[in-house]
Amino acid sequence: MMKWRKDISIAGIMIMAFFWTPLQSSGTSPVKGILFYQGTWDQALGQARKEDKMIFLDLYASWCGPCRMLQSETFPDAAVGRFFNANFINYAVDAEKGIGVKLARKFRITGYPTLLFIDGNGNLVTRKMGYRTPRQLISIGKQVVHQ
Repeated sequence: MMKWRKDISIAGIMIMAFFWTPLQSSGTSPVKGILFYQGTWDQALGQARKEDKMIFLDLYASWCGPCRMLQSETFPDAAVGRFFNANFINYAVDAEKGIGVKLARKFRITGYPTLLFIDGNGNLVTRKMGYRTPRQLISIGKQVVHQ
């Protein structure tokens, strides 16, 4: 009878391990939201030319409330991610640091957030300012793609 209990315990542990392992072992989850390019600005331009896509450029400031709302509510949205990841090279930069200062000067940024759509040669195609909901951002993206 003792052996039976031991077998049940081992079987129970094995069953738990079987169902628990996939949740723990994958370490990744499906991509949700916008994936922002991690290279340099020049590399992003090169990637845009290579893939024949425009760049979606988010110029933000760390202190900006609407910028943080975009980052926490709009950019992580799955539908936004699907559309923007498929159609643009996405790039985000703090406009008050590093290359962001140069880009803010080049594109004459007057407020945050500023959302720019840039061609592969670095030319401005469309500019939008302020917070956008996921639905609004996708609508803007579709207008830009179909220009």
